[in-house]
Amino acid sequence: MRFFSKGACLTLVFASLPLFAQNFSSENLAPYIPTPQLIVEKMLEAGRVTPGDVVYDLGSGDGRIVITAAQKFGAKKAVGVEIRPDLVQMAEAQVKKLGLEDRVTMVRDSALRVDFSAASVVTMCLLTSSNERLKPNLQKYLKPGSRVVSNEFPIKGWKPVEVVHVKTGRMDHSVYVYEIGRTK
Repeated sequence: MRFFSKGACLTLVFASLPLFAQNFSSENLAPYIPTPQLIVEKMLEAGRVTPGDVVYDLGSGDGRIVITAAQKFGAKKAVGVEIRPDLVQMAEAQVKKLGLEDRVTMVRDSALRVDFSAASVVTMCLLTSSNERLKPNLQKYLKPGSRVVSNEFPIKGWKPVEVVHVKTGRMDHSVYVYEIGRTK
């Protein structure tokens, strides 16, 4: 059996973008592809999430990162930013089911328009071009020492403090960790 490389998988994703056309706009920074739970946990570990942290997940989809940040890592507050109303609704239902309403909030908006200055950790799994568009907001809103964790796609021009490589099945993943004030 032949498996596709990461590049081939990305080519398939981009080739299928016309299928996402109704839900994909200049404000929507990436197609919805759920992050495997193992990668979610590795991202939060790499971001050194603790009970004192406020975690923002940009492009949060079904909320699995913010739910895990609160539930497993004890984050004081976790905020998911998602533009698609159906995914926000799905995440809010799961948050309510788990009784995490006091610590997990979903915001229905574009990550390009949200003030995330309260964050001590920002997670994201967006395209490299989307990371580039978000970079000015990351620099504007985040305080020195805040961590930015990007799954699969680096932030061009920034030097990561760590790159974590994770293998799931036959797939290799890269998690890029940046610290505001140490990006050069």
